[in-house]
Amino acid sequence: MELTVLGCSGSYGAPAGGACSGYLVRTAGAVLWLDCGNGTLANLQRHVTVDDVTALVITHWHPDHCVDIFGLHILLMYGLKRSGFPVYAPEGTETRLGTLVDGDWKGAFAWSAVGDGDALTVADCGLRFSRTAHPPPTMAVEIGADGKRLVYTADTGPDWSPEAFGPGADLVLSEATFQEPDKGSGIHLSARDAGRLARAASARRLMLTHLWPGLDPTASVVEGSEAFGREVLLAAPHQRTRI
Repeated sequence: MELTVLGCSGSYGAPAGGACSGYLVRTAGAVLWLDCGNGTLANLQRHVTVDDVTALVITHWHPDHCVDIFGLHILLMYGLKRSGFPVYAPEGTETRLGTLVDGDWKGAFAWSAVGDGDALTVADCGLRFSRTAHPPPTMAVEIGADGKRLVYTADTGPDWSPEAFGPGADLVLSEATFQEPDKGSGIHLSARDAGRLARAASARRLMLTHLWPGLDPTASVVEGSEAFGREVLLAAPHQRTRI
């Protein structure tokens, strides 16, 4: 299993490498696209073609996690002339985002709703979903393949934990929007929160992502590492990590 970061800027595009949330997970039998925030479609095409992608998973309908679906829609309809592209997303996403296409996706996507506790199989990947502490309905996702487990927290506050999927994930990809003590609202994590929660879930490794633009990333790494108990990774566009 390999993780490629397509974008990792929190909430809006940062000046440097500023694509928002998006990740590729490649296994022996699948290429999964996790979240398609602004800028990620362009970055994705530097690594794979859209025809290579097995399915798209959207964790929630905040634009920094989903807005490139509209570019994908155009590419599928007029470029690739392809229909039925698999999309897994929380209930209501198809309708909410569909307002910008007059409620008619013209068959480009095969939408499947996922909710808290759902599990499904896509090619050789087992996917499980858990509702996080973030509005609107937001699903963290665990991907398992070839004996490896990746947990992507999506967006969440500290009232949710990767422990929802059980202990011992090989990698937790965790949002770390803020730094202590300026944590902002309770619907995002600080780097310290991310480290503490991943440690409680006995994660083998932790990667921080979704940092607020303008924060010193080195400070986030220090804060997260102190809480996790060992050095954490920091997401960067086009970074590849074996899991």
